[in-house]
Amino acid sequence: MTDQQLQLLKYPIGTFNCPDVITTSDIQSWIAILDHFPSRLAQMVNPLTDAQLDTSYRPEGWTIRQVIHHVADSHHHSYIRFKWAMTEQNPVIKAYEENAWANQHDYNQPIALSILHIKAVHAKLVYYLKGLTEKDLQRTFIHPESGNTVSLNQNVGIYAWHSNHHYAHIYELLKRKGWL
Repeated sequence: MTDQQLQLLKYPIGTFNCPDVITTSDIQSWIAILDHFPSRLAQMVNPLTDAQLDTSYRPEGWTIRQVIHHVADSHHHSYIRFKWAMTEQNPVIKAYEENAWANQHDYNQPIALSILHIKAVHAKLVYYLKGLTEKDLQRTFIHPESGNTVSLNQNVGIYAWHSNHHYAHIYELLKRKGWL
């Protein structure tokens, strides 16, 4: 497999490209993605067998099961990051070692609880985001790994992209395997 083929498997929709100016329309579009993502994901993965769920989406990549559990954990972290940024002045958020988490025994469990968790976290997140003002969305946090300051409006886009990114990992695998 070439580096280019591997990159396409890693980033089937490309990397997140934040607009220089984030508009109200961008925020509304991203919130809509976050709102609809849980049902889209559940509809795609609930019919899968255990063997299908335990298939990696790329060489040396996570299984579909691990991706689903990762999304539940990652989006839970994101929700908390929004709350930290709204209640503290430019806090340094807590990062976590995603691969180490993906290798924990709970990432082998059935996906049903993580699907419910994603639905709950997204419902809370969407409700919360809809209540934030333009000024609120300018608040920031610092990511300790990169040292980057991230605004909440950027973070809405990052997690809309993250939703579509992992959805595409699974969708493209299902398409390649003829499981759709």
